[in-house]
Amino acid sequence: MARYTGAVCRLCRREDMKLFLKGERCYTDKCGYERRSYPPGQHGQNRRRKRSDYGEQLREKQKVKRIYGIAERQFRGYYHKALKATGVTGHTLIQLLERTSQSTARRSTSRRTSSVRAT
Repeated sequence: MARYTGAVCRLCRREDMKLFLKGERCYTDKCGYERRSYPPGQHGQNRRRKRSDYGEQLREKQKVKRIYGIAERQFRGYYHKALKATGVTGHTLIQLLERTSQSTARRSTSRRTSSVRAT
Protein backbone atom coordinates (compact mmCIF):
# COMPACT_ATOMS: atom_id res chain seq x y z
CA MET A 1 0.00 0.00 0.00
CA ALA A 2 1.50 3.31 -1.08
CA ARG A 3 1.16 6.49 0.87
CA TYR A 4 2.29 10.04 0.32
CA THR A 5 5.67 10.74 1.93
CA GLY A 6 6.36 14.15 0.42
CA ALA A 7 5.96 17.63 1.86
CA VAL A 8 2.66 17.67 3.74
CA CYS A 9 2.62 21.42 4.36
CA ARG A 10 2.30 21.72 0.59
CA LEU A 11 -0.96 19.76 0.81
CA CYS A 12 -2.35 22.18 3.41
CA ARG A 13 -1.47 25.09 1.20
CA ARG A 14 -3.07 23.43 -1.84
CA GLU A 15 -6.33 22.84 0.08
CA ASP A 16 -6.23 26.40 1.44
CA MET A 17 -6.74 25.26 5.02
CA LYS A 18 -4.80 23.59 7.81
CA LEU A 19 -5.15 19.81 7.64
CA PHE A 20 -3.00 19.27 10.76
CA LEU A 21 -0.86 16.63 9.05
CA LYS A 22 2.34 17.72 10.83
CA GLY A 23 1.03 17.39 14.37
CA GLU A 24 2.42 19.94 16.84
CA ARG A 25 4.06 22.06 14.16
CA CYS A 26 0.64 23.04 12.79
CA TYR A 27 -0.17 24.77 16.07
CA THR A 28 2.93 27.01 16.01
CA ASP A 29 4.03 29.97 13.92
CA LYS A 30 6.37 27.66 11.98
CA CYS A 31 3.45 26.08 10.14
CA GLY A 32 3.93 26.22 6.38
CA TYR A 33 0.38 27.40 5.88
CA GLU A 34 0.91 30.30 8.29
CA ARG A 35 4.17 31.33 6.64
CA ARG A 36 2.93 31.08 3.06
CA SER A 37 -0.83 31.25 2.72
CA TYR A 38 -0.72 30.92 -1.06
CA PRO A 39 -0.90 27.66 -3.06
CA PRO A 40 2.34 25.83 -3.90
CA GLY A 41 3.86 25.89 -7.34
CA GLN A 42 5.15 28.33 -9.88
CA HIS A 43 1.90 30.28 -10.23
CA GLY A 44 0.73 30.02 -6.62
CA GLN A 45 1.23 33.67 -5.73
CA ASN A 46 -0.99 34.89 -8.56
CA ARG A 47 -4.63 35.56 -7.77
CA ARG A 48 -6.88 32.59 -7.11
CA ARG A 49 -9.46 31.76 -9.71
CA LYS A 50 -13.05 30.94 -8.89
CA ARG A 51 -13.59 27.19 -8.91
CA SER A 52 -16.38 25.42 -10.73
CA ASP A 53 -18.81 23.09 -8.98
CA TYR A 54 -16.78 20.12 -10.17
CA GLY A 55 -13.60 21.78 -8.90
CA GLU A 56 -15.15 22.23 -5.45
CA GLN A 57 -16.21 18.57 -5.30
CA LEU A 58 -12.77 17.42 -6.42
CA ARG A 59 -11.01 19.57 -3.78
CA GLU A 60 -13.27 18.16 -1.04
CA LYS A 61 -12.57 14.60 -2.17
CA GLN A 62 -8.82 15.25 -2.28
CA LYS A 63 -8.98 16.84 1.17
CA VAL A 64 -10.68 13.79 2.69
CA LYS A 65 -8.19 11.46 1.00
CA ARG A 66 -5.28 13.48 2.37
CA ILE A 67 -6.66 13.73 5.89
CA TYR A 68 -7.16 9.96 6.13
CA GLY A 69 -4.04 9.10 4.13
CA ILE A 70 -5.66 6.75 1.63
CA ALA A 71 -5.24 6.27 -2.11
CA GLU A 72 -7.83 6.75 -4.84
CA ARG A 73 -8.52 3.03 -5.26
CA GLN A 74 -9.07 2.57 -1.52
CA PHE A 75 -11.30 5.63 -1.40
CA ARG A 76 -13.37 4.25 -4.25
CA GLY A 77 -13.85 0.99 -2.34
CA TYR A 78 -14.99 2.82 0.79
CA TYR A 79 -17.37 4.91 -1.34
CA HIS A 80 -18.98 1.83 -2.89
CA LYS A 81 -19.42 0.28 0.58
CA ALA A 82 -21.03 3.50 1.81
CA LEU A 83 -23.24 3.62 -1.26
CA LYS A 84 -24.57 0.10 -0.61
CA ALA A 85 -25.21 0.76 3.07
CA THR A 86 -28.44 2.31 4.29
CA GLY A 87 -28.46 5.95 5.31
CA VAL A 88 -26.80 9.07 3.97
CA THR A 89 -23.80 8.10 1.83
CA GLY A 90 -21.59 10.98 2.98
CA HIS A 91 -22.06 10.25 6.69
CA THR A 92 -21.57 6.52 6.15
CA LEU A 93 -18.38 7.19 4.18
CA ILE A 94 -16.91 9.28 6.99
CA GLN A 95 -17.86 6.59 9.53
CA LEU A 96 -16.10 3.93 7.48
CA LEU A 97 -13.00 6.10 7.13
CA GLU A 98 -12.95 6.82 10.87
CA ARG A 99 -12.94 3.08 11.59
CA THR A 100 -9.72 2.45 9.67
CA SER A 101 -6.72 1.45 11.74
CA GLN A 102 -4.56 4.36 10.61
CA SER A 103 -7.04 7.03 11.63
CA THR A 104 -7.62 5.27 14.97
CA ALA A 105 -3.88 5.09 15.59
CA ARG A 106 -3.45 8.73 14.56
CA ARG A 107 -6.10 9.86 17.02
CA SER A 108 -4.74 7.73 19.86
CA THR A 109 -1.16 8.97 19.44
CA SER A 110 -2.30 12.60 19.36
CA ARG A 111 -4.25 12.04 22.59
CA ARG A 112 -1.31 10.30 24.19
CA THR A 113 1.11 13.11 23.38
CA SER A 114 -1.35 15.74 24.61
CA SER A 115 -1.80 13.87 27.92
CA VAL A 116 1.97 13.55 28.33
CA ARG A 117 2.31 17.27 27.67
CA ALA A 118 -0.28 18.07 30.34
CA THR A 119 1.67 16.30 33.09
